[in-house]
Amino acid sequence: MRTHRLFTQTQLLLSVTLLSNCTFVRAAGDDGPRPTPLTRPVLKKLIEDVKVRTPRIPLPELTELDREKLGDQVNDYETRLRYHYFNGIEPSRPISPVPTPNAMTTDKNNAAGRSREQDPNFSLDPGFKVQLFWIVSRVNNCQYCLGHQESKLLGAGKSEDEIASLDGDWSEFQPAEQVAFAFARKFSFQPYLLDDQDIIGLRNFYTHAQILEMILSMSGNNSINRWKEGVAVPQRKDEGGYSRMSTLGTTTTLDPSLPRGTYLTPTSPRFENQVSRIVALDSQDGASKVTLATKSSRPELESRDHVSKMLDSCRTRTARLPLMTEQQTKMNIPATQSFENVLPNWVRLLANFPSAGKSRYESIQAADNGGDLSPLLKAQLAWIVARQDRAWYALGQSMNRLRSAGQTEADIEKLDGDWKSFSDRERSLFQVAKNLSLSPVVLSDREVAEAVKYAGPRDTVQTISYVTSRASFNRLTEAAGLPIEH
Repeated sequence: MRTHRLFTQTQLLLSVTLLSNCTFVRAAGDDGPRPTPLTRPVLKKLIEDVKVRTPRIPLPELTELDREKLGDQVNDYETRLRYHYFNGIEPSRPISPVPTPNAMTTDKNNAAGRSREQDPNFSLDPGFKVQLFWIVSRVNNCQYCLGHQESKLLGAGKSEDEIASLDGDWSEFQPAEQVAFAFARKFSFQPYLLDDQDIIGLRNFYTHAQILEMILSMSGNNSINRWKEGVAVPQRKDEGGYSRMSTLGTTTTLDPSLPRGTYLTPTSPRFENQVSRIVALDSQDGASKVTLATKSSRPELESRDHVSKMLDSCRTRTARLPLMTEQQTKMNIPATQSFENVLPNWVRLLANFPSAGKSRYESIQAADNGGDLSPLLKAQLAWIVARQDRAWYALGQSMNRLRSAGQTEADIEKLDGDWKSFSDRERSLFQVAKNLSLSPVVLSDREVAEAVKYAGPRDTVQTISYVTSRASFNRLTEAAGLPIEH
């Protein structure tokens, strides 16, 4: 196993003191999303600050019966969201519709709320997928998830400098890793630019199954980022450093002098002032700054003629990754045996993995069919998120759902406009969906508060949860280049 770098108490104290004296101003204003840190010491400070951030969703007063049902989870914010706003779902049940198949350990506070998916056809190293999760979270500025992945990587034997290298110079990584890291960034930040060449580049180093495993994993990562930031989950007080000690299913005993319980660990001089090469920078972003406003670079929505052309093209394109036959799909995902019509291509894609694919299928179905949001509202939210992601396969599905709900072409076109004809409730939820879908995550406290005001906390939480599912679905289906079924 790789030897961990040991830090003296003096080094650690100096690092904590220097960072504690830093003042960070939210570049987008007090109402804006959390600022994006540019250097590693500032990143650690902001990750540590997540422990004291204010959650966005108000919670009702607890009754004695509530306390009895919640037990030792009575003070856990995510458990309370699940309990109060998801039809009385028991605390042990999942809150987020998308499980996460990529981490090395079970995280009782993850958005899925259950053990990570595993599958007999998975072959990628779990530690490598945690590195991808780190990159996805850095792109999305999900400081909660960044903290978890940092501790997992340390617990798996990665050095501080190896983690710091993920944010900058990839030249010390293998070519296969560099290609995957670049794909992870584009997959998360600019999913609308994914094309055949991205998959071809991965094929030089990975099998089709490994590419799909990577895509499935990172689509879940993007979902979790949006859940954690959407509702503003505070980090646990005891997280940080070497707080996560499990690696690949075994327990590793580390030197007790290694820092844990805080993210304010020392950074080597080599990386102290290095500016991130992952976050979005433009010509007006100065390297002398310590933070930037978290923002989106998505272009303006295209014309309806362009949308029609892209949907037509999507009906005739060839999938970039193999799809299982209907017989194989129904064998690997038994719930699909009741399908009377042609199986959707997204289901045939998931069937490549009999265990993880089945689990993801069930999650997507639960997101589409469960909860309190109406089928029409879900179809509208799915359209808005797919338009922002330029996810043409998902957009085609959303159009069919809207038409089935009685929406005309004029009704659908209004979803791309200013929403003036919609109610305050609808507009506030649409705004949450639009901004939560963007990468980096740019949803603000004010926008969530507006949704809570007009739609109530229950519908707001369920909207956030549903949008996380669609962000995952969009990336999964568009990266695979799925054609719309005829």
